[in-house]
Amino acid sequence: MEKITEREFLLRQPNFPNRSETDVFYLNLANTLLSETTSDPFLTTMPEGLSKRIVLTLTDYLQDIVADAGLWRSFVDTNRYLYGWSIPFHTVGEDYIDYELNKEDVRFLVWYVVAMLWNDKRDIYPHNPQLIEFADRCYSILENHYEEAPVNESFNIARGLEFSDPEDSEQIYHLGNWLFLHSYLLTPAFALSLHELMQDYDEKDPEADSKLNNILEEAMLQNTTGPLALFTPEWVYLMIKGKLPKDEEKQVETIHPYYEKFVKATNGSEIKYFESYEAMNEFFISALGWEKGVEHLAQAKGASDYILLVNKSKGMLMARGIAKCIADPANPLYDEEYAKVHAFDLLTIRGLCPGDLLRYIFDNDWLPDAKFPGSEDYALVKANKDFIARCYLQIYYRGD
Repeated sequence: MEKITEREFLLRQPNFPNRSETDVFYLNLANTLLSETTSDPFLTTMPEGLSKRIVLTLTDYLQDIVADAGLWRSFVDTNRYLYGWSIPFHTVGEDYIDYELNKEDVRFLVWYVVAMLWNDKRDIYPHNPQLIEFADRCYSILENHYEEAPVNESFNIARGLEFSDPEDSEQIYHLGNWLFLHSYLLTPAFALSLHELMQDYDEKDPEADSKLNNILEEAMLQNTTGPLALFTPEWVYLMIKGKLPKDEEKQVETIHPYYEKFVKATNGSEIKYFESYEAMNEFFISALGWEKGVEHLAQAKGASDYILLVNKSKGMLMARGIAKCIADPANPLYDEEYAKVHAFDLLTIRGLCPGDLLRYIFDNDWLPDAKFPGSEDYALVKANKDFIARCYLQIYYRGD
């Protein structure tokens, strides 16, 4: 396998195109990781370039924790704030030390890069034996070099910055730009979002460079990224302040006109299931008072089933083809055997289940059959369901 080039390494560094005194050490470490794991069975069918991406991610993770630069610290602290644990999928013991090199961190990062960037392994089980064995080999190599690893000061890109200081504004923008476009922790999760954004991009267009820049600038502000699906300004705030920004105060909610009609027709339930389009359309007419003799939302025809969910302030949403997965005691369409195969899709396939509906399902614990394909580990998904949805679905889950 070809070595990682200096340029491949430098492109991911916060001070690119400048160089740091530590670059030689960390580039050599990345290539050591690459060469000493080349024969690993986990890599035999891996797409070209992905093994490089994995070892570069691990090398940058090491640079981050050695410098205590704050990105990994922000991830761990936010996990604690949201979930009460340090790392997704892994129960850590007393030997786990926050913000230092840990075997569980390496296992998670290998899973994360593989799941986000290897399409055929997108749903890979985080405790897959080959993945764990490969990750542990990488950890051993990192551990052998940990004590001698030098501090790369360029990784301390957020240190000393203040939002209130106008002189820091350019550096804060640079921090956000690096996090969004080049950092080891955020970029894997944005890969699918970037693919979606680039659907209409034409590199032959005379204005291609300008349009690409506009696409990325807009995405940096409007799209979520990273394993926790945070917006770039949230990641920047975490790096500088060490905590998430406070939520804006919610305005007094007004009750949507659909809400009262909906819950009156369902005896107080905010959700209703339909086995056909015709049954749903009849509900629109008889319960909500929509015009008679009209096929409402006719573009939704052809699905195997339908769900309507109403919210006091937002109104009503519809989902199609997923009712069999919802273990609501009041859902006559729930099919346990079907759900064991397909329920996990609700957490990983974008657009399949609206975010508000998925959160409603989570709140009621109606997705007991979700598991990573090839495993029977229902408990792992249950314990990590919000994280999984954030990581895979991104703005489709976090968007309002």
